Amino acid sequence: MKAVEHKQKLYNGFGNALSRAVEFVAIPILFGWVGHLLDRRFGTGSLLLIVLGVVGLFGVFMSAWYRYVEAMQAEEAKAPWRKR
Repeated sequence: MKAVEHKQKLYNGFGNALSRAVEFVAIPILFGWVGHLLDRRFGTGSLLLIVLGVVGLFGVFMSAWYRYVEAMQAEEAKAPWRKR
């Protein structure tokens, strides 16, 4: 592998990791903020803030899980021991 290709893969990996890190933080905060706005509108205390924050966190974890499973299946398909 050429040095340029190696650096490009490395930089793409950094970019993917950064985008997923921002996703893990931003999505639950955004859902919680919407829950806070709805709580203020409907006078439900902090119920919707907590519920929507947990839903956002669950969604991010499920998204990460399915991406992981898909990536592992793609790697397994390229494995030399795989029956063709």
